[in-house]
Amino acid sequence: MISEQAKERCRILAYWEKYGFEATKDAFNVGRATLFRWQKQLQDSHGKLEGLNKKSTAPKRRRKRDIPPEVEALILKEREFDNRISKDKLSVLIKEDGIGNQSASTVGRMLTDLKRQGKLPTYTKLSFFAKTGRLVERKPRKLKVKQRSKGHVGGLVKADSIIRFKDGIKRYIKTSLDCESKFAFAFAYVSHSSKSSADFIDKFIKVSPVPVTHIQTDNGSEFCDQFDIYLEDNGIIHFHTYPRSPKMNAEIERFNRTLSEAFISKNRLLLAYDIDKFNEKLIDWLLWYNTRRPHWTLGLISPLRYICNTLPEKSQMLWTDT
Repeated sequence: MISEQAKERCRILAYWEKYGFEATKDAFNVGRATLFRWQKQLQDSHGKLEGLNKKSTAPKRRRKRDIPPEVEALILKEREFDNRISKDKLSVLIKEDGIGNQSASTVGRMLTDLKRQGKLPTYTKLSFFAKTGRLVERKPRKLKVKQRSKGHVGGLVKADSIIRFKDGIKRYIKTSLDCESKFAFAFAYVSHSSKSSADFIDKFIKVSPVPVTHIQTDNGSEFCDQFDIYLEDNGIIHFHTYPRSPKMNAEIERFNRTLSEAFISKNRLLLAYDIDKFNEKLIDWLLWYNTRRPHWTLGLISPLRYICNTLPEKSQMLWTDT
């Protein structure tokens, strides 16, 4: 393939041939030796522009790390006593024995070379399954790169969980809130699983009067697996907060406080012993919250009134079916 850089070099060579070196130097700031080198590359490729493509600048001969025999013998000997002894400790032992002055980083590179040469044994981590009696190799988990909402502009829904205990019974209230309109939703579950989180966000999407395209959560396990699968199937982008950074979810944390003080604290018995009745009362409270309660950030109007005020005239397309 002919690169754009090769085409540019060809144009410069043509300009040099037509107007001379001084004009070319003033126009392109290119030295005489560079022009002759490009000209030779073009001649060697028999006039093909591919010859002007940028070539690799890597050195043809590279230095090879040489491990002193006495240092290698010490590393192999110490690794027989402790196969996990670190590079820092090996560096100290090398200096104590007076056979070298290698730093810990140099010793680390030596260890890598010895492993590649097969002189150091490699160990496999195994997991034992008691039911089957099998030993299974433990493979390193591939960490998924998590997206952050930094710089995101537009609609963003934030979700969280509230955990409450009553008489030794544990319950989970999933919450979500649209950051722009402050439209909120919540639902109580007996499980903290990702399946319940997927069910919750499905309910939220069905009752939300605004489209859901981006969701931000913390790094809890309830917002993985089935939750991620549901978002991916519905084309919703999942943002995560940074660890130990609740301020990134400040809006939903504030809603959680309002929900806890105004509703959950008054209905803890229902939450523990009759979760269906609790959810029925919660829906009534949410209807009041979204249709009646004024918000300072919205100019002292309710979320539903704010959404209606932002709709185009005579448009009824985004009315909720709540």
